Parts: sequence; C-alpha cells; structure tokens
Amino acid sequence: EVQLVESGGGLVQAGGSLRLSCAASGFSFDYDDYAISWFRQAPGKEREGVSCISTSDGSTYYADSVKGRFTNSKDNARNTVYLEMNDLKPEDTAVYFCAAGAPLYWGRSYEYDYWGQGTQVTVSS
Repeated sequence: EVQLVESGGGLVQAGGSLRLSCAASGFSFDYDDYAISWFRQAPGKEREGVSCISTSDGSTYYADSVKGRFTNSKDNARNTVYLEMNDLKPEDTAVYFCAAGAPLYWGRSYEYDYWGQGTQVTVSS
C-alpha cells in the first residue's frame, strides 16, 4: 500500500524559509518510476501544482510562481522528497500536499493516484 506523509509546515515571516518533507512507503525510489509532486491549496482557491520530481532520474519541474525560490530534491535512501522553500511570501500560504503517480503532465492533480494528508504553511507579512 502506497502511503505519503508530509511534514515540516508551520508559520514563518515573509522572507523566511521552510523545508517540507514527503516520506513515501509502499514503493521504492530506487526501483519504481514515479512522479512525486507538490501541490498547494489556499482557502477558496483551486489546488495548484508547485513542483515535481522524477524518482527515476531526478528531473525537476516548477511552477513559474516558485522558480528560483523553491528547490525540490529526493533522498533515495530515505524514500523521501524535500521541498526547500526560500524567500517565502504571504501568497505562498496554503496547505501543501505531496502526490505520487504517473501523470502525462505533472501539474494536473487528477492524474495522481496517491496523496498525503497535507501540511499547513502560513507566511505572515
């Protein structure tokens, strides 16, 4: 059974940093080819793709709104994906989810099979 568990959210001032983690179980980064993506959803808004990383070759993709500020990485030994978020802005405030699947396009949430429970990120101005 695939499970994803996010952690690392919290309250931070604008300009600050946070690192989110997504611990995966039920499959192996070393042997299975998945896209692991981060999505976020703010109150009253649609869920949007933030970043994606391939477990097979480590390729990464980012939404324009976070390019240059967020870094997506993985640790195969820990079967964990990290999202390093720097220079945070109030508009980054949302619940952040990680998802796993084999999407044709990484930014479409409906193409993912597995989801974590989410972690709240709040950026104060």
